[in-house]
Amino acid sequence: MNLKIKREASSESKSKSFIFIERKLDKKRLSEKEINEIIKDIVNNSLPEAEISLFVLAMYKYGMNMKETIYLTKAILNSGDKLKLENKLIVDKHSIGGIAGNRTTPIVVSICAAAGLIMPKTSSRAITSAAGTADVIETIAKVNFPVSELRKIIKKTNACMVWGGALGLVPADSKIIKVEKILKIDPEAQLLASIMSKKLAVGSKYILIDIPYGKSAKVTKLKALKLKKKFEYLGRYFKRKLRVILTDGKEPIGNGIGPSLELTDVINILDPEKQGPRDLEKKSLFIAGKLFELTKKAENGLDLAEKILYSGKAYDKFRQIIKAQNGSFKKIKLARLKYDILSKKSGKIIEIDNKKINSLVRMAGSPLDKSSGIYLYFHVGDKIKKREKILTIYSESKFRLKEAIKFYNKEKPIKIK
Repeated sequence: MNLKIKREASSESKSKSFIFIERKLDKKRLSEKEINEIIKDIVNNSLPEAEISLFVLAMYKYGMNMKETIYLTKAILNSGDKLKLENKLIVDKHSIGGIAGNRTTPIVVSICAAAGLIMPKTSSRAITSAAGTADVIETIAKVNFPVSELRKIIKKTNACMVWGGALGLVPADSKIIKVEKILKIDPEAQLLASIMSKKLAVGSKYILIDIPYGKSAKVTKLKALKLKKKFEYLGRYFKRKLRVILTDGKEPIGNGIGPSLELTDVINILDPEKQGPRDLEKKSLFIAGKLFELTKKAENGLDLAEKILYSGKAYDKFRQIIKAQNGSFKKIKLARLKYDILSKKSGKIIEIDNKKINSLVRMAGSPLDKSSGIYLYFHVGDKIKKREKILTIYSESKFRLKEAIKFYNKEKPIKIK
């Protein structure tokens, strides 16, 4: 990636922030004052999107050390309001993303809130994946609330599942994420600062970070281990009880990928009378269990998580949260057009590429078209017969459906041997 830029303009005509961004492009380290100036100008709309893009590219190309990452976290945190809640058991979880499906958050929030933990979950929209938690919940409920309204929802239900970008808690982060979406990159320093600033802004005292790793995940196992150390360092610096888990990200999690389809998986797991994808259920229970142990709510967190889920209490809590967020389950629908992809041979599924699956789902119209996406019938290790359905593509547009089919046939995101 070539980051050379023309520097014909005189230094007098450049903003201070742009001069600091140039310093980062020259591989220099930025001071706290310099990073504060950049973030302040981003929030005040004093920095054009093109210059924000250069800042994101510079972070991506040349990185930031831990001092710079802490400065960035503080600057983003101090760029907006804070959600002040008077409770000792405020918990949060976050995945670094990149895995198709993987919609653990609504399940974990419902289990934890049903047990009495306070979980003000602010989520982002999709950056590199096919859908974010905010995109999924927005299928049936409102995700934009003022902070005053949010406090009422949390007081009533112990939790919320909202879009962080609408709250004014970390406005700098939302503007940087907007640029990241266009560039389709997520610099490590920004990823760390973004996640930590959001957790600090809602007053989380116990934080669990999920880092999925794998061939087609955002990070390899080696990178995941390095990232784990950095998160733990930030946890100690900001005096939070923080635990990092490394999880298998070699393939999508769950069956549905795309807002409505992922939401259907979530409901099928929460509702004791239905059966949802086992892999998504297992991971959600594991995360909820770890949060129970972190908060000392239970010695064996998994047992408590299973008890709450299988009793139906988590489903009751989920419905209560959705109702508090002006939601209705009647809004769930799938796209009017669909196409089944059939296996051309019998064999075993040996690989499902996350990045290609995410691209396929986006091509079908997700996350803007909430009803678009794909449904996976098989996972890695499963045996499949010739002419069995591998997946179904859902789309609201004939053109998008054709493009998605074309993409699948060309890129072959699922390998059978």
